[in-house]
Amino acid sequence: MAYFEFKDVELVGMAAGVPSFIANNLHPLPDDDVSSDYAPEDFVKNIGVLERRITYTQTTSDLCFHATERLLADLKWKREEVDALILVSQTRDYATPPTSCILQDRLGFSKGTYCIDLTLGCSGWVYGLHTVASLLSTGCIKKALLMAGDSKAVHPMKLSPLFGHAGTVTALEYKPGAKGFQFHCGTDGSGYDAIIVPDGGTRHLMSPSSFQYEECEDGMKMRIQPRMKGMDVFSFGITTAPKSIKKIAEHFGFDYQSYDYLVLHQANMAMNNMIAKKLKMPAEKVPSCMYHFGNTSSASIPMTIVTELKDKTSGKVNFLCCGFGVGLSWATVAFTTENLFISDLVEIDEEGNVINK
Repeated sequence: MAYFEFKDVELVGMAAGVPSFIANNLHPLPDDDVSSDYAPEDFVKNIGVLERRITYTQTTSDLCFHATERLLADLKWKREEVDALILVSQTRDYATPPTSCILQDRLGFSKGTYCIDLTLGCSGWVYGLHTVASLLSTGCIKKALLMAGDSKAVHPMKLSPLFGHAGTVTALEYKPGAKGFQFHCGTDGSGYDAIIVPDGGTRHLMSPSSFQYEECEDGMKMRIQPRMKGMDVFSFGITTAPKSIKKIAEHFGFDYQSYDYLVLHQANMAMNNMIAKKLKMPAEKVPSCMYHFGNTSSASIPMTIVTELKDKTSGKVNFLCCGFGVGLSWATVAFTTENLFISDLVEIDEEGNVINK
């Protein structure tokens, strides 16, 4: 199993950007992907998503851009100080070039900035954190930004009542003596088709038939829409996440139940409640933003911290975070923050204007 430890790195700030439009699952939109026997009240009760933020015009990079502008101002970071920019997203601006390169220019960062895109989903923020921490721990770079999120292209043509759109940014610094980060990561590629968009890659190029509906495990879908084997993913999540958390605690010799917060990928409430129960973690230690923001893919862990823990990060706080899903992949990280700064949530309208400056 893959265990890693990177010292002399500290997480110092976080921000998130979301569309201003709020979709309410008790009142489905005309283009929501729901069946005729869909019961909104049952969905909200069982899955745990009442509202989600939706955009038809703003990309992931737009949401991350505005969140980053807010965080840079709040932290008083100079743009020339940013040495690396990592973007985690399944909905990049273009197939090529990398969206991180576009953001480097748009944000006015130095041409010496290290930029890279990672295409992971549910586990992506933790994997991105691993990438950034490994770069910073060498001391060769001093400040870095990790951006994560997904937006309007997650479910083309139809909107899922489960998924919301968001872009987040996490600021990290090289700091000699800092405790750093401990990771446990894993992959089971035999389940690659548990969450998949069949067409649009080089294995199956997009064609006219990609836009035809066909019956699959979770209803009628086009081949350019994500489809999911729900029970397989549920079983994977409730089994793998608790094992990963127990393994990282055993490997590095700490009591996971003593940590202040366990922040899980916001897959669905039933799954996360079962994971917390298996780990015997009290509800107050397992925050969730799913009710108001839905499953925001790679953004879900930082979204939860930004929206649910903004006023609870003064002093030292011990975090355990676990992402799990598409791939199938998973990753758990343990870290400590000290006076972590969290910016106010940034809301962006359909014209790209920040409405809560």
